[in-house]
Amino acid sequence: MTRHIIALDADGVLLDYSTAYGSAWASAFGEHPVEHDPAAYWPMDRWGVDRLSGQRLERFRACFDAAFWAAVPAIDGAIEACHQLHDGGHELVCVSALDPTYERARLKNLRVLGFPIERVLATGTLASAVRPKAQALQSIQPAAFVDDYLPNFRGVPSGVHAALILRQPNGSPNSGPELDLVHSRHTDLAAFASEWLRAT
Repeated sequence: MTRHIIALDADGVLLDYSTAYGSAWASAFGEHPVEHDPAAYWPMDRWGVDRLSGQRLERFRACFDAAFWAAVPAIDGAIEACHQLHDGGHELVCVSALDPTYERARLKNLRVLGFPIERVLATGTLASAVRPKAQALQSIQPAAFVDDYLPNFRGVPSGVHAALILRQPNGSPNSGPELDLVHSRHTDLAAFASEWLRAT
């Protein structure tokens, strides 16, 4: 059986970064923030926390170390969806806008949680006309690319199915003319997996 590659974003598709963000806040400041808006796209809005600067910002950033990136919880249903895709004949590659320093921590996180993923490409977030993830996709030529952030579809190679996860809607950037960049939209990875496997 020929195994086609499916490229998957991590935070917001596989992993619950928003929940982990709240835990990092608790580690930095000794008190877990109270959830303000569970339907918020951005973690700051979900937890209703202040925008930081100076020493408090540095203190918070210090919590996002290798241990943090190795322990982000899975999104409900994502592990099962990945096993369905894997069992359906697909090789899964995580393409994450993470500092490459933490690439191994991200892979460890996925493997410990039980995701059938053996490869992580950490692209960083350098701003350019072509998104870093699009450049990574050029190298692996997947059949599909699944992400929850619409701007990441800029420059995706032709022939790659672009699947957008439309998660928490409040404040979401996933609207406007760039929706023309995507081929399908889904509530979560489980919905994508179900539709993709039916179609293929």
